[in-house]
Amino acid sequence: MDQIIRSKIEQEFAPQELILLNESQMHSGPATNSHFNLTLVSTSFEGKRAVARHQMVYKALAEELAGEVHAIALHLFTLEEWEKAGNASKASPNCHGGE
Repeated sequence: MDQIIRSKIEQEFAPQELILLNESQMHSGPATNSHFNLTLVSTSFEGKRAVARHQMVYKALAEELAGEVHAIALHLFTLEEWEKAGNASKASPNCHGGE
């Protein structure tokens, strides 16, 4: 699943930075490809608000989100925003039902 997500994101957004973490182990249940954390830096986000950026990613990953992927944390930046943020991705907290 990691490679599918990565491939679709690369094709759709031509990212300057792409960090994809599989965080399924942080959540309860047996699924190994259910929870992801995506940090994405792309010129595609120029002039777009956060909601529009999220919608763009949801559209690109619609098939995965309708199936095996239960949740994906999105951290979406323009190159300028990414540089101002210190080039740092954000970790997700543990799930209340996780280990």
